[in-house]
Amino acid sequence: MDAKRTPDDRFDNLADFPYEPQYVDVDDGDGGTLRMAYVDEGERDAPPVLMLHGEPTWSYLYRKMIPLFVDAGYRAVAPDLVGFGRSDKPTSRDDYSYARYVDWTRQFVEKARLEDIHLVCQDWGGLIGLRLVADMPERFAKVVAANTFLPTGDEPLPDAFFKWRDLSQSMDDLDAGAVVDLGTVGELSEDAMAAYRAPFPDTSYQAAAHVFPMLVPTSPDDPASEANREAWDTLQQFEKPFLTLFGDSDPIMRGADVIFQDIIPGAKGQPHGTIEGAGHFIQEDKGEELARRSVEFFRG
Repeated sequence: MDAKRTPDDRFDNLADFPYEPQYVDVDDGDGGTLRMAYVDEGERDAPPVLMLHGEPTWSYLYRKMIPLFVDAGYRAVAPDLVGFGRSDKPTSRDDYSYARYVDWTRQFVEKARLEDIHLVCQDWGGLIGLRLVADMPERFAKVVAANTFLPTGDEPLPDAFFKWRDLSQSMDDLDAGAVVDLGTVGELSEDAMAAYRAPFPDTSYQAAAHVFPMLVPTSPDDPASEANREAWDTLQQFEKPFLTLFGDSDPIMRGADVIFQDIIPGAKGQPHGTIEGAGHFIQEDKGEELARRSVEFFRG
């Protein structure tokens, strides 16, 4: 598997992101290895908060939340998914699949030796993270789902998703900064937009950013549909605390929170909420509020 690695100097002097990266190697599923980068802050023996990002972001998305988790006494762990951030980027779209993302991220959890995990997941962070919760529930203590879902293709997705998917495939050069700006209520600063563009020096680094929308199951016979159905079967037995915190201005994920609340036993009686003034990238619009409410939930 051919992969590229973004030069380190692309990440110099990022605004509000002073964190030194850590690295683990994962099997790429094709006879080689890929390097995954992650932020790891706080005491190593503290309960970990695992923050999983989505498309087309990276751990920078959680910069407003990491210090609040650390100050609250947690270990803040934010990996860059393969193809994003400082992690290695396979250059062929054929190298990416939903199953491989689940496997790569499972390997990360195991190699980082994460137990008693407090998960915060958004966008593809939930599509991957909730699969892990179903696959290894013993490792997870509590879950916060923010603007995410676990689609099987058995029910139609919102028109807004297909508009985004079509747009993503029409852009030869996917401007990650502009995409994140479109998915927020407020306007991103130029520094933040530059940080989201940093992992992608040119289009040869963008295979993952382009292919991610095409991996979402949209039909019942999608390659990932059956695995997601099996995950739902397990999640219907998941009794550990499960919280939904969704933005009020996310046209793609709107309404998915109610499904989690209805189906997952651990969601019963939890302080679910809608965060006002937050778009799809809730961490950008209301990151501090999302972190504060997550901490209140984690402390029970």
